[in-house]
Amino acid sequence: MITRIHHVAAVVRDLEASLGFWRDTLELPVLRSADLPDQGVRAALLACGSAEVELIAPVGSETGVSRFLESRGEGLHHVCFESDDVVREVRRFVGTGVDMVDAKPRQGLAGKVAFVQPRACAKLLVELATPAEAAPIPRTPLALAAVHAKVESVDAAARRFRDLFGMSEGLSANDGAFAQLALAGIVLQLTPLGHGVTKPALTVLRLTAGDLPGLARRLGERGIPCEESAVGLVVAPRPGTGAPLIVGPER
Repeated sequence: MITRIHHVAAVVRDLEASLGFWRDTLELPVLRSADLPDQGVRAALLACGSAEVELIAPVGSETGVSRFLESRGEGLHHVCFESDDVVREVRRFVGTGVDMVDAKPRQGLAGKVAFVQPRACAKLLVELATPAEAAPIPRTPLALAAVHAKVESVDAAARRFRDLFGMSEGLSANDGAFAQLALAGIVLQLTPLGHGVTKPALTVLRLTAGDLPGLARRLGERGIPCEESAVGLVVAPRPGTGAPLIVGPER
């Protein structure tokens, strides 16, 4: 059974430099990090409310992550759904004709993992994971609230994520301008391609903060520009972050 969004991953050029932003400025605790030679990456998982953020940096130039970085630059890479039994989940997917990158789960930083072919998920990269053991969730100053994605067809993508991952439908527009899906309190927001995005992609992370003015001060002290808007603080992508961020107040 798929229970929640476990993490959203961002590709960065330099893992240590990116930790200077995510760990030191945003104050998200690192849960674990490791070199993963079979995947050609160094990776770190950071707690972010009830979910996690994964940072992955390529090691070498002949890997999928390296090619992603060279073609798209630093940015969001995949979303991971947690299952209580990823082996059973993969069998279910394969049995219903869903194309998998991993026909059998393998060991990853998040536990036992398997990737779904992007063509099966509205051309977005999705991972399934079963952590080795349930760990207590540390208190964090920020929490993951949503991940935004641009897709070719909002309606088709929404149906796919509902069918495969059991997400529930929230707000949506009749004209296909947007759709929101939710799982365990975290939202996947889908909008059509456009505004400079020509291929399906994860585009924005939306977080919440208990002390938004304090976060704005920390960003200012570290020379990280942000803009105040009706939705909160907007932090533009810059080297080391790997993702544009919107940080709103806790509800």
